Amino acid sequence: MTTAKNRICLWYDKDAETAARFYATVFPDSSVGAVHHAPGDYPSGKAGDVLTVEFTVAGIPCLGLNGGPAFQHNEAFSFQIATDDQEETDRYWNAIVGNGGQESACGWCKDRWGVSWQITPRVLTEALAAGGDEARRAFEAMMGMAKIDVGAIEAARRG
Repeated sequence: MTTAKNRICLWYDKDAETAARFYATVFPDSSVGAVHHAPGDYPSGKAGDVLTVEFTVAGIPCLGLNGGPAFQHNEAFSFQIATDDQEETDRYWNAIVGNGGQESACGWCKDRWGVSWQITPRVLTEALAAGGDEARRAFEAMMGMAKIDVGAIEAARRG
């Protein structure tokens, strides 16, 4: 794996490799690259423990750092995954939530490590971009949803 000039660094307590391998099984254009072990003891681990993991999520280069429990993920950072239909939306949502994650609102969920994901059907993005009454109706429909219902958004767009 070639090191990208810029990549996202995600801090994990101790499960960076497990998380990276999970993402690689769920999302296309995802993979796990180099796994680096600590050359010595550090505040939250021992020599030989996995320290960093290079991985890609849906084409985005990332580095997982096993930095310990000091910092937790929150909604200020999320991956937004665009989906083409309900089947794809369900597949990603169910993979994340069904693997120890939790549902939130408006297409957001968290994986078991606390990383936030927006599973966003393109029909919703297109409706909001259209503006006017179409956007308002789609937005109002979305506000009552956890996982996005593509059919309900399409119906809202039509009025």
